[in-house]
Amino acid sequence: MQGGLRILRVGTRSSDLAVRQSEEVIARLREMYPEIKFQLVMIKTTGDKYLELPLNKIGDKGLFTKELEIALQQEAIDIAVHSLKDLPTELPAGCALGAVCRRERTEDVLVSSKGLKLNELPAGAQIGTSSLRRQAQLKNFRPDLNFKVLRGNVPTRLRKMEEEGLDAVIVAAAGLRRLGMENRITEYISSDICLPAVGQGALGIEVREGDEETISLLRPLHDEETALAVAAERSFLRALGGGCQVPIGALGLFEGERLVLKGMIAALGGEEVLRGERFGDKPTLEKAMQLGAELAEELLEQGGRSILKQIELSATKVN
Repeated sequence: MQGGLRILRVGTRSSDLAVRQSEEVIARLREMYPEIKFQLVMIKTTGDKYLELPLNKIGDKGLFTKELEIALQQEAIDIAVHSLKDLPTELPAGCALGAVCRRERTEDVLVSSKGLKLNELPAGAQIGTSSLRRQAQLKNFRPDLNFKVLRGNVPTRLRKMEEEGLDAVIVAAAGLRRLGMENRITEYISSDICLPAVGQGALGIEVREGDEETISLLRPLHDEETALAVAAERSFLRALGGGCQVPIGALGLFEGERLVLKGMIAALGGEEVLRGERFGDKPTLEKAMQLGAELAEELLEQGGRSILKQIELSATKVN
């Protein structure tokens, strides 16, 4: 920042969705701080450079965030706007989560080329998705479905569905809604069938640790209810040690003042899916994180350790 916060540089990935999300954040900040000039800085991340490879073949954590965090540490940007599901549970030295914005819808959605819902797709239907979490849960629900790795930004995936003759693709509801493409949604998939990714639908704004001036600017964007829900989800993921190579899903929801956390671990082929649920009344941040850790331990004891071990062994054989 320069000249007493006259310029605030906002780092973002260069995808359509990432830019739209960052522009929404800038628009809200500009309303509150008309005296500040906001500059959008687009940065290509590792996950954006290898779009033909499945995420689990590129690496594990930080695929869509590392380059932004380096820019933050080197003071090339002042804040980084992330889809919170992309942000690893352990942040690098010198970085902190400055705000968690109010969440969009959390579900995964089906976009069908012929307008067919999940139950209506023909046997052996070809579904496009790069997510092991989605594949495992949907394979468990309908073992007859076939999956094709499909990456790229949301419009690209929809185009590939038509070009490659796929029956449907699975994407996050939040992405389509933020891009104004809600009309393409065929069906919102129930969390009873497919739990979302940790943090799905929420935006996290990363800052330099100790930059109280910037954190203060971001405070009006922070939504405490969303922050507590995703803190429980992220604690669940952290306790399991999972990244994009493990099918893990979680969803924190408030029912009145009670936080309900649902979690899931699945075998890669979907032949086994472990689910659990815990809740806490009037949770603090510490209690929300404890909720996530407790649910993780519960699923590990129910067979999660065996599932994670099998996934680790299969990854070792491939490598």
